[in-house]
Order: sequence, then C-alpha cells, then structure tokens
Amino acid sequence: MPPTLASLVHHSALKLAVRAGGDRLDVPVRWAHVSELADPVPYMEGGELLLITALKLDAEDPEAMRRYVRRLAGAGVVGLGFAVGVNYEEIPKALVDAAEEEGLPLLEVPRRTPFLAISKEVSAAIAADQYRAVTAGFAAQRELTRQALTEGPEGLLTALASQVHGWAALYDASGAVVAAAPEWAGRRAARLTADVERLRERPVPASAVVGGPEHSDHDDRVELHSLGTGRRPRAALAVGTASALGTVERYAVHSAIALLTLTTERSRSLQAAEQRIGVAVLRMLLAGEPDHARAVAGELYGGLLDAPFRVLVAEPASARGHADASSHARVPGTADRAEDPVGALAEVMESAAARSGETVLVVPEGERLVALAADEGAAATAVAAYAAALEDARASGAEGEEDELIAGLSGPAGPIAAAAAYKQAEQALSVARRRGRVLVEHEQLAAGSVLPLLADDAVKAFADGLLRALHEHDATGRGDLVASLRAWLSRHGQWDAAAADLGVHRHTLRYRMRRVEEILGRSLDDPDVRMELWLALKATAPD
Repeated sequence: MPPTLASLVHHSALKLAVRAGGDRLDVPVRWAHVSELADPVPYMEGGELLLITALKLDAEDPEAMRRYVRRLAGAGVVGLGFAVGVNYEEIPKALVDAAEEEGLPLLEVPRRTPFLAISKEVSAAIAADQYRAVTAGFAAQRELTRQALTEGPEGLLTALASQVHGWAALYDASGAVVAAAPEWAGRRAARLTADVERLRERPVPASAVVGGPEHSDHDDRVELHSLGTGRRPRAALAVGTASALGTVERYAVHSAIALLTLTTERSRSLQAAEQRIGVAVLRMLLAGEPDHARAVAGELYGGLLDAPFRVLVAEPASARGHADASSHARVPGTADRAEDPVGALAEVMESAAARSGETVLVVPEGERLVALAADEGAAATAVAAYAAALEDARASGAEGEEDELIAGLSGPAGPIAAAAAYKQAEQALSVARRRGRVLVEHEQLAAGSVLPLLADDAVKAFADGLLRALHEHDATGRGDLVASLRAWLSRHGQWDAAAADLGVHRHTLRYRMRRVEEILGRSLDDPDVRMELWLALKATAPD
C-alpha cells in the first residue's frame, strides 16, 4: 500500500495532529511538497501533501483562506500540513474553518518535527510500496512462467485470472476464443469478437480498453492486447477486472503478454516446419506413393490419411498461374483477407480445425493454396460457410468483396485416389472461375447440367465458326438450315417427327440435311459431328 495521511498521522516519531478533515485520511499520498507561495497550484500535479508555515499568507483572513484552500482542493492536493511555532503558535481559526468547509485534511506539524522528516517518511513509504510491487510482480511472473511451461496457455490464463482477481481469455488469429479462465469467462470473451477484430486491424503491438462502469451492457473493465512480432497480430489477450489494474496486476499482464507472444512465435516456427512436411506428404500423394506419404506424415497427418478427405484448391481471382507445391515462402494464416484472400481462407480452415481438434494439411502452391481436410469435418464445413458469406457479400454489393477468391473442392477420396481428387478440385476451380463463383464442389458438376459449361468464350467462338456458313446461307433467304438441323438433331435423326415439328415434308427435310453436309463438308452419319453440331447450337442459342 502507498503511504496515506492516516499512516503519517499514526507514525509516532512525526507527532502529527489532525485539525480538520479527519474522515478523509485514507487517501494515498503521492509526494510531500514544501511551498510558501501564495498560490502554489501551478506547481502541483495532484496527490501531494503540501507543507507550509504561512510565511506569505494572511492565515487569519477567512476570505483569503477560503480562496486558498479551495484552490488547493481543486488542484488535487490531498492534505495540508501546517507548522506551528514558526509564524503562528497555533493554526489560525480561519484556516481550520476553511479546511473543514472544503473537506481538506489539515495536519498540525509541531515545531520539533522538520518538514524534511515528513518528506523522508513519504519517500521511504513510496519506495517500500514500489519494492513490494516489484517483488510481487516477479513472483507473479515466476508463477505465470511455471504455468506456461507445465500447463501451457490454459494454465497461464488460469494463473493470470487469479493474479488480477478477474478473468482472462486468448483469441486466435481469426478472432475466435481458444481458451478462457475461469470457465465461465468464455461466454463473456465471445461477446468481444468485434472489438478483437478491430484491434487486429492495427499494427502490433496494440491495446484497447472496453467495458467498464461507463458502459451499461457490462460492468467489468476489459483490456485487449494484440500478440505477435510481425506486422499482423497472430493472437489477442483479453483481461477483465472490476477496476483499473494496479502495479502488481500490470506486471502480471505484461508478463503474460510476453509469454504468450513467445508461445505464439514458437508455434509459428513449428507451423513452418509442419508445412514443409505437408509439402512432402502432398507431393507423394500426387505422385501415387500413398505408403511413403503415410510414413512421412507419421502422427502429424497420419490421422487425416486414415479417413476420407477432400482436396481444396484455392487462388485469388486475379491469379494468372501457380508454381509447384515446393514453394512455401508464405505461411498461411498470417494475412489480411483484403490483402491475401487465400491466406485468410487458410486461417479459417486452421482455426476451425484447431477448435475441433482435427487435423488439416494446408500447403501454399505459389499463389494457390492446396489443402486436405477431413470429409464433413470442421475445416471443410468452415470453408463452405466462409464461401457462402463471401457470396452474400458480393450479392449485396459490399465494397472490396468482388472477385477476391475462387476455390474448387473435390469429392471424398483416400490416399490412393489423391491425384484424381486433386484433378477434381482443379476442374471445380476452373468452373468456379467461369461462373464467377467463390466455391464450386466437384459433386455439383456431376449433379448439374453440362450446358452452363458452354458459356466459355472459346466454346462460343468455336460454335460461331462451325455454324457461320449455315447462318450465311439462311441469311440469303434460300432456306432454314439452322432450324432444320436443330429439329432433326433434337429428334435423334427421326425424319417424320422432325419434319412434323418444322411443318414440312420429310423429303424437304432430307434435302436440307444434304445441303448442311455439302456446306459444312462433314457427314451427319458421324456421331462426333452430330455431337459437335448439337453443342454448337446449344452454345449459340439465345438466353
């Protein structure tokens, strides 16, 4: 505890006596200051015990004393010490009355007690309080370090909550709560995700204070601190207390920030090493070497390869190509969505997998990202939800959401079929790009129609070229070969049915089909020719 007026009054060697404001002696004293100025306020910071002899004061003038005391109280002076036996044998009544009226503690200092003795006592008490705070802070640091080493982040949060007499929570890079202490604090921490998201937009280190008595929704005061050493925070710490932190509590919070930052950066190094293993595992799977892939994966990714998984391929919509899977200069999970949408998607997958305790393999491939996630697992589900949210944002016209990410997802597969699953994901990615979609699943291609695939500009160009001569013939008014061809193909070459659809004789239709063959120089007896003509007609059909 810092020194108070009460502790000074109770100090037997000082012999101080209370003459006014006896009910306010429990206030802390920041310093003891001697000043004989008629107005010492410009030199006060607040929290001082002012010591005077009234050398330049008319201490017997009631009005002058009221102004003097009012000025001192307004400046935050916590007490006034008056030395008797110097200029006045006793404290003048005008000063006593003014102090009582203003509620400012007034202490009588006997002649045998020098002001220096009071200053030394205040200084010694402040130094002792600071020493106790530092000692307690080091003890808190040792306990937090022990918990971090033996119990991990969960143990550290438990110790921190105890030290600050409140609660603590840890957030991952996506802003999700990964641990909290006590257990009930998880619900409170989850309501701060928007505040954590705003904190993540600021360079590291960053902090913010939310809640407190001035907020009607929550009475606790919460400090948020970003964690990490890079440009973007990799995690965040929340500390909730009933009031502002004291010196010891501040030591504990700073120690927790340092320890959690070290843990985070260590995890980052481990993630880079895991990623290199992931690159090797992916290469072996795509090369058709599942047994070797299992051996390299070990316990790190082995569980993922024991169950059906899906392959995801994602890239920025502006990507022009990709490097091979050995490129791993960027670690996914460190980027902002607006700057690196693929890295943001990796964060979503890794955070979802971490919360559910499942394994996910995420590998950068140049501008692309290749990932293996358990079929129907948390990571795959999070990808679908994230893509749906981006689709909704695009539909609402949200600024900055257009064309930022495209992805393709394979069907369920195992290690033996990994290469085929990768091709499925690439096919789905290609379709997503053509359709302007964020995510396309390969299973959706088989369940839908092939016709939307004909929207590609190259397909339309091919169709226009194939049918151009027929359209030019019809433009001269010498027949309706395009419509006749469409009717004949739609009826699978049945002359009578097609002629009835056109309202012409079957001999007329036969003549038209011979003209089609002559103009195109291709035989309609060839099934490949019929297929190409039918697709060309569908590709050029009006919407």
